[in-house]
Amino acid sequence: MANHKSALKRIRANEAKRLRNKYQAKTTRTFIKKLKHTTDKSEAQELFKKVSSMIDKLAKKNIIHKNNAANKKSSLAKIVNALG
Repeated sequence: MANHKSALKRIRANEAKRLRNKYQAKTTRTFIKKLKHTTDKSEAQELFKKVSSMIDKLAKKNIIHKNNAANKKSSLAKIVNALG
């Protein structure tokens, strides 16, 4: 267990950040699944804009790696473009 006041504060802060990051990542994954199951092209394009923005925010905050974000966006763009 931590002995210093600053170490205790750091533990609390880290836990709060961990929960926030977990929430944001899970929300993004949910939207990605929703996008993958969409059959309407115009709806998919709107959803892609939103999901793309969410993925960029995760990468900016180092929740996911920037290359991981690029790969996700690329694969989602392929899915959206393949819709008839």
